[in-house]
Amino acid sequence: MAERGIRVDHTTIHRWTVRFSPLLLERFNQRKRSVAGKWYVDETLSN
Repeated sequence: MAERGIRVDHTTIHRWTVRFSPLLLERFNQRKRSVAGKWYVDETLSN
């Protein structure tokens, strides 16, 4: 925000985080796809 010329105290950022985190979590969980099937760690590794 400082890059845009807006001065904000760190406590304000903390208050925003406390206030809006539960709302964001709720939205993210609504859009989250369910995990189907099985996957194994070796399938995620590339050589």
